[in-house]
Amino acid sequence: MNDRIVHLQEEAVALLRELIALPSPSREEDRTATAIAAFLQRHGVQPMRSGNNVWARSAPAGSGRPTVLLNSHHDTVRPSTGWTRDPFTPTVEGDVLYGLGSNDAGGPLVTLIAAFLALHERGDRPFDLVLAATAEEEISGANGIAALLPELGRIDMAIVGEPTGMEMAVAEKGLLVLDCTAHGVPGHAARSEGDNAIMNALPDIAWFRDFRFPKVSPTLGPVHMNVTMIEAGTQHNVVPDRCRFTVDVRCTDAYTHEEVLDVIRSHVRSDVRPRSLRLRPSAIAPDHPLVRAGQAIGLRTFGSPTLSDQALLPMPSIKLGPGRSERSHTADEFIHPSEVQDGIRRTIALLEHLSP
Repeated sequence: MNDRIVHLQEEAVALLRELIALPSPSREEDRTATAIAAFLQRHGVQPMRSGNNVWARSAPAGSGRPTVLLNSHHDTVRPSTGWTRDPFTPTVEGDVLYGLGSNDAGGPLVTLIAAFLALHERGDRPFDLVLAATAEEEISGANGIAALLPELGRIDMAIVGEPTGMEMAVAEKGLLVLDCTAHGVPGHAARSEGDNAIMNALPDIAWFRDFRFPKVSPTLGPVHMNVTMIEAGTQHNVVPDRCRFTVDVRCTDAYTHEEVLDVIRSHVRSDVRPRSLRLRPSAIAPDHPLVRAGQAIGLRTFGSPTLSDQALLPMPSIKLGPGRSERSHTADEFIHPSEVQDGIRRTIALLEHLSP
């Protein structure tokens, strides 16, 4: 490994520590955006910024070469109450770096930044690179990658930085959040009057628990549905006339969102309203150049159950990065600096093997 790569590995871990120390919950990423832009400038790259999104190009748009997007996010969830250490103090103990956002997605983000810096000046690349450090991923917000894409121009393929253990997610489940309402008629509880909306909701809730969609995706498995919230009633002696509940549906490429909704509405009595249809499942062809390049250096493939900005990208993409998904959004979140260093090495190798 050459000295340039070793230096970038060290710099990437230092940047990760800097980002951890700057709180960046979704919609409040101003300071991390500034830090990322300053880091790129120190390395001779002129960044651009739109809101809290920061991006850079390896070459001016319109070169005629295919363009590869390297995208990850720098917003985080808010720290949970279970933290036993300061979530904004980057703490290294051996080969463990603790801090909010270290794993999701600071480690994957600095990996892509280092890979971009390693390759952006090389004239022998058969493709151009666009690096995008984006905002609002944790809330699927409108001012993140979705807002930035029109400014980036043509993108042919993408690597989305998320903690995958440096395995390639070649498919990702989509998300439907459903607000459901069961109706009834109010009455006095002592006289068992009215029509209890809670009781009317129970068969529908049981259906969501028990139903299995018949088509199963080869890469993503079955569609999963979970009732996650419920609300009803005003006081103990009034039969409720309305019961609201929320369903989290993790969709696969075996069905469109519209098909999933049609099945649900044909089986339940409750009103069913999706909050959005934009977070769709994604998949990339198994013979796509990105997949072939990853396999050439020994990366394994899998289908991911977790949602990312990959759902908002219209071009073929893989999800890849150091860290582990199960550490995300947990108290005392951590990543191993050696994972970041290895992730940089392997991401560079993937791009060096890429022949669009």
